[in-house]
Amino acid sequence: MTSNLIPSPRPPARRNHQNRSKRWLPWLGAGLLVALIVIGFVPRPVPVETARVTQGKLRATVNEEGKTRIKERYVVSAPVAGHLRRIPFKAGAAVSAGMTVVAVIDPVSPAILDARNRALAEARRATAAANLDKAKAAQRYAASELRRIEKLLAEKSASQQELESAQWRETSAAKDFTAAESGLREVETELQEFAVSDGSPTNTVRAPVEVTSPTSGRVLHVFEENTRVVPAGTPLVTIGDPADLEAIIEVLSRDGATIAPGAKVELEQWGGGEALAARVRFVEPAAFLKVSALGVEEQRVNVVVDLVTPYEQRRNLGDNFRVEARIVIWEADQTLKVPAGALFRWGENWAAFVLAGGRAEFRSVTVGRSSGSEMQILDGLKNGEEVILYPGDRIKAGQRVKPIQIAQ
Repeated sequence: MTSNLIPSPRPPARRNHQNRSKRWLPWLGAGLLVALIVIGFVPRPVPVETARVTQGKLRATVNEEGKTRIKERYVVSAPVAGHLRRIPFKAGAAVSAGMTVVAVIDPVSPAILDARNRALAEARRATAAANLDKAKAAQRYAASELRRIEKLLAEKSASQQELESAQWRETSAAKDFTAAESGLREVETELQEFAVSDGSPTNTVRAPVEVTSPTSGRVLHVFEENTRVVPAGTPLVTIGDPADLEAIIEVLSRDGATIAPGAKVELEQWGGGEALAARVRFVEPAAFLKVSALGVEEQRVNVVVDLVTPYEQRRNLGDNFRVEARIVIWEADQTLKVPAGALFRWGENWAAFVLAGGRAEFRSVTVGRSSGSEMQILDGLKNGEEVILYPGDRIKAGQRVKPIQIAQ
């Protein structure tokens, strides 16, 4: 009995191909992993902020705080001792030179001179008159002696030393005579001051003294408006013209040495809208020591500036008002400039990184003046080139960089 044998089916070729593909998958994954590792180690461009080298206006300034003051201030004081009447003026009142009476003083009468004091004063006058006669006689004698010695010297009967002694005695006698005259006038003036008009034991009443304004302007300050007794020389009011203003700017002495008379000044933050124009009149020749808010001792000097802006545009600005001054020590209308943040120190020189072909190119730069935010370029950079701002230690020469725009 025979049976038909059926051969077993062979695996298809597709299954063999799949098997071979599975054998290559680990190698492919390993290759991709290596490629990713290699790509990860490749340095990426560093994002940087850039700015362009431009041609434009640049100026160097000294910025400091200051205050205004009236050029001519007059402190009116009491000319005599007496009883001050109430001053009717307030700060800001207008006054006219020689017309406005700012204060009235009733002089204090001198002390009553009784019989005893009068006798003493008359005795002092008699003594002063006697001293004057004595000094006059001594001067005549010294003068005659000098003439005699001069005649003897001409006859060679006296020495030069005797002549000099006679000259000294004559000069001394003349000085004594002058002093005696002054003493007599002093005593006579004292008697006249205490003289009475009708023989009564009281003194004459003096007329009130009116103190007028020495200049036209406004009252700046009233020292004492109430009535009271004041001694001679007591300050009463301060008067000045607010239209005649100047400004005092305190700067460091090293900055003051660079400021020349006539330099332009801009006064800002004074309370108005636009900056006020001014000019430097002079820099005071003597500096002074001042301790800053941080406790640092600084040598400072005053810069006096005159306001150029008309008074009509600064009516609200008064005496001792605070201002912020910007003193221009140098300026140019067209010069090559770059932001100060693009430059850094390289030894004793300045340097910058220029963006060239996506890489940072090192440049040695020669700089000039500085405005604080921008610096003048004398050599090393060209107009229109892009420089890297604030490179720090992260940027190296030849390194790949990528410019970015930082939102303001």
